[in-house]
Amino acid sequence: AVARERKSKKREEHEVEFSRIVAFSDGVFSIAITLLVLNMQIPGDLAHGEVASELWAQRENLLAYAISFAVIARFWLVHHSFFSEVKAFDSKLIVLNMLYLGFLVLIPFSSQVLGDYGGQPASVVVYSANLAAVVLIGQWMSWDARRAGLTTIDAETARENMIRGLFIAGVFLISIVVALIFVWQGMPQN
Repeated sequence: AVARERKSKKREEHEVEFSRIVAFSDGVFSIAITLLVLNMQIPGDLAHGEVASELWAQRENLLAYAISFAVIARFWLVHHSFFSEVKAFDSKLIVLNMLYLGFLVLIPFSSQVLGDYGGQPASVVVYSANLAAVVLIGQWMSWDARRAGLTTIDAETARENMIRGLFIAGVFLISIVVALIFVWQGMPQN
């Protein structure tokens, strides 16, 4: 079987189309960050002294929000940096970017699960699997784009980024294993 040649478009010759890819991505990041806060609510009919107590009851949701906001912001910085190095694009890069964004936009859901059920291993599995997927798909997108000659990223930077990304994904994957060990051993859960 003959491999089909990838046809890429040079960024400077297709700046409008490239800008639309980046703008769409930025929009998805913005929506994902905004959705995080929609998970947090307190009743509107609280008595004078109940607000502090209700806010304290939301501490796990607030912590999940803060962590997820920082994580999504970091993903945006990495994504922004990657696309600043893109000199050409093709349909595979667009598809991988859409896959990446598809998992990114799940973070508000997995964050809510973590906030609502933080003491349960299943919530750790859902959240960690979601974040590991975003990191790994981002690494795949970067690796594939560099291999196809679509970026200006040098070999040393690409290797450092890959090591960093795989380490981060590894931490998330290890947290899944630890959560499953807790389930397997029947250890007490909150």
